[in-house]
Amino acid sequence: MQLMYPDFQYLFETIFKTEGPAFLSAIKTFGFFMAIAFLAGAWILKNELKRKERLGQLKPWLSVKPDAKKHSGKLLEMELVGEEIQVYPHQRTGAFVVIAVISGLIGAKLFNALETWDDFIRDPAGNLFSGGGLTFYGGLIVASLSIFLYCKKHKINFGHFCDAAAPALIIAYAIGRLGCHFSGDGDWGIFNNAYISRPDGSVGLATGNDFNQSIALHASYFSQQFGLVNQIPHTYVAAPNGFPDWLFAMNFPHNVINEGIPIEGCTGKYCAMLPIPVFPTSLYEAFICSFLFIPIWALRRKFKQALHLFGFYLILNGLERFFIEKIKVNYKYDWGFIHLAQSEIISVLLIIAGCSILVLYRRSTTSTGLIQAPIEKTIL
Repeated sequence: MQLMYPDFQYLFETIFKTEGPAFLSAIKTFGFFMAIAFLAGAWILKNELKRKERLGQLKPWLSVKPDAKKHSGKLLEMELVGEEIQVYPHQRTGAFVVIAVISGLIGAKLFNALETWDDFIRDPAGNLFSGGGLTFYGGLIVASLSIFLYCKKHKINFGHFCDAAAPALIIAYAIGRLGCHFSGDGDWGIFNNAYISRPDGSVGLATGNDFNQSIALHASYFSQQFGLVNQIPHTYVAAPNGFPDWLFAMNFPHNVINEGIPIEGCTGKYCAMLPIPVFPTSLYEAFICSFLFIPIWALRRKFKQALHLFGFYLILNGLERFFIEKIKVNYKYDWGFIHLAQSEIISVLLIIAGCSILVLYRRSTTSTGLIQAPIEKTIL
């Protein structure tokens, strides 16, 4: 089942069976889905900020517009005039998104460097400035810190802001994972040796000793990726009756990073597939997080205490990521009898943080039950 479309030129050629315009190759599938993810997240965030403003949970700040005096057609000086306007948090949604994108990208790169330290040491510049190698939790942590500082500067209640962001974060993550899947960016699971990749790129049920034969046939690939044969992560799970095989095994033919072995008869930029199918974990996460959006959205009005909805989001997100890591290929930290991936460690910390917020966090409120934020003046 062909589901990999690394860029829009390839998508055009797959659909229309003819050569596509070259400029379409500049539109990458992963980038397209990321753009949709940020737009969807921004729309939800803006509307949730508006709702909280109507409830009085988020307050505006006063901004003073600068004006200029002109002399002989030249700009000599700036002075503040008396015009003051109220700026509400929802009016700065664009700023929130830009801060999240830039700081999130930095965090994702830094945490990925820590997760793949040996590769980073070999080529620091290549790892930092490549299009791949992004760690979601690194982006989430650094972006959260950056937005906290922005909220603190403008006296925006950070707890209520986080609650407004929770549904936006989960749906944006789901959409972004679809981009990972349809581009084949390497964010996939361990090998499923119940299946085998055929030379033409299709997937079939494995029989007999197909798994070991494939390892022997493509020894150079496996040794480069995993070293010793007994270190190749795999398990056997055949699709139950009534379920499609691709839900349990995909070999990501024509993936954007050209990982794997050549596809027989293929010509062009994207002619690689995995020699043994893997679990499509990015697709699982897209489905699961889309489902988790439902309770977060449905319960957003039920949580009266600031930050509690965000705590609920942290628990759901942490649980989802912790269990999906069990069938993903990741570097494991060796702590004696404990072997955890970076994402598993952070997932556990997020679950603990979410539970702590729900159980322990109580912010003093005014008689109206709302936290009041002072109005400050800033210059636009």
